[in-house]
Amino acid sequence: MLFFLLMAFQYQYFFCVFFSLLMLFTGHYLTKAASDPGAGDILMGFLGSVILSFAFSMFKQRKLVKRHAAEIFTSVIISTVFSLYSTALVGRLVGLEQSLTVSILPRCITVALALSIVSLFEGTNPSLTAAVVVVTGLVGANFVQATLDKLGFRDPIARGIATASSAHGLGTAALSAKEPEALPFCAIAYALNGIFGSILCSIPAVRQSLLALVG
Repeated sequence: MLFFLLMAFQYQYFFCVFFSLLMLFTGHYLTKAASDPGAGDILMGFLGSVILSFAFSMFKQRKLVKRHAAEIFTSVIISTVFSLYSTALVGRLVGLEQSLTVSILPRCITVALALSIVSLFEGTNPSLTAAVVVVTGLVGANFVQATLDKLGFRDPIARGIATASSAHGLGTAALSAKEPEALPFCAIAYALNGIFGSILCSIPAVRQSLLALVG
């Protein structure tokens, strides 16, 4: 029993230190100041052209997308709900402060919409949100393909939706570089994930349930 208590304490301490250091550096990542832009501000400048490029790929596969519209919408909705609530639950279990947990709730949603989502909550840190979204994308970009291979997911539709719903733009770029046939479904899931997340968090009852779960 003592062993598990010590392990839990060390786990909580690690996360507290990690997020304290992350908050120290994230203030320079997204400054929103034209005179002194951070790396996040520069990346945000390319967001529009990236999204536009997705449209061409989606148009080419429009018939296939239309045929599987029900599966795509259902999968993305479930993924969005699971991401928000599982993040809230894990944050509570590891003992994060409420403001920290709420700031990272939209970690699986693209930065532009994630920042809009956290603005709906009080006491959040937009710089932390942006940094965690980028970290989530980097982790997904490096490990999502291997994970899907291990789990036996071969269908490009399933791989595209799973990747974009968990690792947004960076995961999409990594997967589509090797599997271009999955790009249209990545692009759709990438967009819908942000839209559904924004709609859900704009509902007061959903925000209250997330805050109640965070503790």
